[in-house]
Amino acid sequence: MSAFEVLAILTAGVAAGTINAVVGSGTLITFPVLLAFGFAPVTANVSNTLGLAPGALTSAYGYRRELKGQGRRAARLALASSIGAVIGAILLLVLPASAFKAIVPAFIAIALILIVVQPRLSAWLAARASRNERERRHVGSALFSGVFASGVYGGYFGAAQGILLLAILALGLDESLQRINGVKNLLAGVANLVAGIVFAFAAPHVDWTAAGLLAAGSITGGMLGARYGRRLPPGALRVVIVAVGTAAIVRLLT
Repeated sequence: MSAFEVLAILTAGVAAGTINAVVGSGTLITFPVLLAFGFAPVTANVSNTLGLAPGALTSAYGYRRELKGQGRRAARLALASSIGAVIGAILLLVLPASAFKAIVPAFIAIALILIVVQPRLSAWLAARASRNERERRHVGSALFSGVFASGVYGGYFGAAQGILLLAILALGLDESLQRINGVKNLLAGVANLVAGIVFAFAAPHVDWTAAGLLAAGSITGGMLGARYGRRLPPGALRVVIVAVGTAAIVRLLT
């Protein structure tokens, strides 16, 4: 691996960690970078999952104030995310690589659509939270199932898993978006960590150098995102994500 590749992967990890802390979709930065340097799609995916897990947990720690008072609920939802991530990781390992290459472009396209509509989605969720400010909701089976499904997705691929989680949690919880974002970071981090553990022990495709570089970068990015990420221009960030995501689709289809 050349010095340029090392720097590019490390930088991509910082960017992904920052983006994941704020919104979620950092995989749309790191996955195309790994593909561009010649990594096979499955190898890129498992190395990416391992590399981004530490950053996701770092950003969850950065949102610890928003998580205060949500411990029991977060633990239950983390269980759902963990079970789903195990299933998603197993699916990635048992299905042929050709299936991953065929499915992932559609996943990325859906993720990009979610990124584009995210401002309207956030506005709608904020309006809903305001209308239901005085209601108390309990974590129900529908919310548990939704988080479980997002865990399956996160274990298999995970681009824009954070956006999916924000929508699912905001529909099921009567909390501010910032408190929901704290739970989102925790659940996404748990999904990445659990899937990463499965890959570490069972996947023959891990590139540990790439995973280590992404981990170092994502930890830094997670801290930056938790502290400063809300100041980033959302429009510019969205354009970058859509551009690299589109590049990834083209790379996979050619």
